[in-house]
Amino acid sequence: MNRTGVEDKLKFWGQSFVSNSFGKIIKKASAGNDEVLVVEIDVANNKKITEEWGFMRNRRVDTYKTLTKKKNVRGNKK
Repeated sequence: MNRTGVEDKLKFWGQSFVSNSFGKIIKKASAGNDEVLVVEIDVANNKKITEEWGFMRNRRVDTYKTLTKKKNVRGNKK
């Protein structure tokens, strides 16, 4: 839902949008009208992009524990 206008002290700016996996806007609602965007998208394309770009394949899960270890104020490991 693309909400626009003013309600009490809130101002709604509108311009909701649908984008592809790379951020390219496929369809954008107006700034001044309440609208519902209906856009057909190919969700199978997400799997293709995930496989081709290798984001999930190249994860270094073994480093997560090191990155998330908590340290106290003095910097000592807990």
